[in-house]
Amino acid sequence: MTTALPASVFKAYDIRGIVPAQLNADFAFQLGYALGCQAAIAHVPAIVVGYDGRHSSPELAEALMQGIERAGVNTIHIGLAPTPLVYYAAYKLHTLSAVAITGSHNPPEYNGFKMMMAGKTLYGSDIQQLYQMMLNPAPASTESGQRIEHAIQPTYLDEIQSTVQLARPMRVAVDCGNGAGGAVARQLFDALGCTADILFEEVDGDFPNHHPDPADPANLVDLIKHVQEHDFELGLAFDGDADRLGVVTRSGEIIWPDRQLVLYAQDILKRNPGETIIFDVKCSRHVALAVEAAGGVPLMWQTGHSLIKAKLAETNAPLAGEMSGHTFFKERWYGFDDGLYTAARLLEILSQYDNPSAVLESLPKDISTPELKLEMAEGEPHLFVERLQNEGQFASAKQRITIDGIRAEYEDGFGLARASNTTPVVVLRFEAQTEEALARIQAEFKSAILALRPDLTLPF
Repeated sequence: MTTALPASVFKAYDIRGIVPAQLNADFAFQLGYALGCQAAIAHVPAIVVGYDGRHSSPELAEALMQGIERAGVNTIHIGLAPTPLVYYAAYKLHTLSAVAITGSHNPPEYNGFKMMMAGKTLYGSDIQQLYQMMLNPAPASTESGQRIEHAIQPTYLDEIQSTVQLARPMRVAVDCGNGAGGAVARQLFDALGCTADILFEEVDGDFPNHHPDPADPANLVDLIKHVQEHDFELGLAFDGDADRLGVVTRSGEIIWPDRQLVLYAQDILKRNPGETIIFDVKCSRHVALAVEAAGGVPLMWQTGHSLIKAKLAETNAPLAGEMSGHTFFKERWYGFDDGLYTAARLLEILSQYDNPSAVLESLPKDISTPELKLEMAEGEPHLFVERLQNEGQFASAKQRITIDGIRAEYEDGFGLARASNTTPVVVLRFEAQTEEALARIQAEFKSAILALRPDLTLPF
């Protein structure tokens, strides 16, 4: 194995690593060449390439495109763009194949590649197959592919403007976190007819104001302050590549993505009664209850945007969502995760009400913990969670769900332990109606875990 190809960057859902030690122009060229060879075999005519605002992204994009073209496949270059616009271009330009160069919400020294080929998001074994192709490259094509420059943003904004209708103009604060969403946000909210204050709009790979990750409450402090000081109806925040959305209310309450999903599901099920709504194992039990109450079929699935996307394609459900903030609208859209479009759909629903923050705060919720991380040695988490599935004792649980780790369901809450697919940790999450119920569920998990591994120090 060459040092240019560190195995550790080939993750479960994408390729991600530190620049330039792990990812550099040489790596990007080799990856592009492997993807180009795959595209040629699959008769894919062209691959869309776009990139986020990190300092290393333009160089990686250029090298990637040269690799794809060397394999005899055309590239469609859309330039600096949020990841959803890369996916959008793949659908709109009928290639169904794209690479977004993005470090998403990782620290500034990171970058990565999110890939889709012939309509399928590459993950798991697909990414390992790319790794093997990079180690053993096929002979070069005799003819190089061509490059097409394409400005997709006007088409994207036109389609949202023509299909999403707000009942009234709204006043919102928007935090782009100096991520790629800043390249589009102002035009989007103008197109929707909103009055919007855009915070940290300038795309800056150093992220000088705060980290672009709305999953961490610390990163929403500036937005909450701005909403309250200037009396906006609500606040919206995007992650580094704008495929995830964070939401805060006038009173400063954070509306986590599983609660947002309840609102989208209720809206969609009015028009599509009896349809399936997909959500991941980390979501609140209230998602399933609300979907059933609204006349839909709840379907819990494995965590991971690539896995959720695959399930969406398989079931043709109109909506899917993850606790992490990836939301996938198939109804009236294309079924990929898009924080910008999700914001538009949220405002479409909320514009029907005089007090959007009150609507958001009335969504069902329990007392819940954030994600708790039980750190282990590399390779241990999956084996330990497998033991917990087979041997763990959860005496008072009414149901055990093992599609992704173990989720024990109780009348008044749930507990979850699952192995992360990106870092060597077991992720734990608990939710219950009362503090007492939460303590009881955590105690049952604690005894189940320590019965198997008394040496572990638990984060709760």
